Amino acid sequence: MIDIQQIIAFATNNIIETIILGIMVVAFIIQAVYYLYYYTGIISRNRAVKKKKIKHDTSQPPISVIICARNEDENLQKFLPKVLEQDYNNYEVIVVNDGSMDNTQNVLNTMQQRYTHLRCTEIKRTPASIKYVHSPKKMAMTIGIKAAKNELLVFTDADCYPQTNQWLKMIVRNFTQTTEFVLSYGAYEQKRGILSHLISYDTMFIAMQSLGMAYRGKPYMGVGRNLAYRNSTFFRLNGFAGHLHITSGDDDLIVNKAANKKNCVIESHKDAKTVSIPSQNIREFIQQKRRHLTTTPAYSLKSKIAISIEPISRALYYSAILAAICTTNKLLLIIILAIVLLRTIMQFIVINTTAKQLGERKFFISILFFDIILPLINLYLLTIDKRIKRKYKKNW
Repeated sequence: MIDIQQIIAFATNNIIETIILGIMVVAFIIQAVYYLYYYTGIISRNRAVKKKKIKHDTSQPPISVIICARNEDENLQKFLPKVLEQDYNNYEVIVVNDGSMDNTQNVLNTMQQRYTHLRCTEIKRTPASIKYVHSPKKMAMTIGIKAAKNELLVFTDADCYPQTNQWLKMIVRNFTQTTEFVLSYGAYEQKRGILSHLISYDTMFIAMQSLGMAYRGKPYMGVGRNLAYRNSTFFRLNGFAGHLHITSGDDDLIVNKAANKKNCVIESHKDAKTVSIPSQNIREFIQQKRRHLTTTPAYSLKSKIAISIEPISRALYYSAILAAICTTNKLLLIIILAIVLLRTIMQFIVINTTAKQLGERKFFISILFFDIILPLINLYLLTIDKRIKRKYKKNW
């Protein structure tokens, strides 16, 4: 047990150690706020549903599912039937064939003979013409939205499939008269190996952050693998106007632009998630992270601040640990160790409880590694990597 008089004497006689301890305490408090309030959003929401504090609409209004596909013939054969065979009474599936040069169109033509609610449209492109379009996917999505017959739109990807045939029911039950956006979880298939564990952790942590903050009234992004919004909302916002020059961002930027605590809800039941094929190697994973991070500078200032505070506090937290080790002050090390133990327990409980509710694998020792390496990857891609690419473009 640490005596309070010891701590007072410690603070008086050890200025540097006091500063280190102060940084550690502030960083821990910020971390605790995020983990126990924002990052428990999925847990809190599921608990509220279980206690019937959240009411859902079971009327099953007509909906349109929109999928953009380019050179996805194999994925469409495997995954599209799972979208087309949902336990839902009234829906259409629109697949926009975005200039595919493989067997995509033939696959779709064959499926249309079996599924009457499948509609297809084809954008004919040549490789030379694609570069003149800032964001081909946004154009393809706009065409799909314009072709939709219904007000409620649900989006997913061609290399993605719903976890269960209850997916559409789970998503659409959240629409009320005031709801414009429904955000849900897009997972990746669980494979063996450290890379698969890293992808699973990264994807789930982003969901903990984005869905948790949305549940607490601060939505800032959605994922196109599992996103729903109103047709009228899209046209009220003039579609993707304002960020057509950005290749990606067909999902998160429209949410960042218009979602708020009154018009945005989350669906966090594990039966509502979609599953995608993960990157096969670290290079693919880095390229995917790089593409996703290109939209971050276009977020609102409020969103940038909200999502930056936690990683900054985490950097301060680890810096304080290293500084404390360098001082070799035993009392400081004991206090720091107690804080580290408390945060680690908090992390393990929140992350693994969320993992269980989302039907994800559990994480143990790997949390300690991923907690450090992922922010470093993001920092590299947002700073050094960006400068290298900018310099390369100038030289070219």
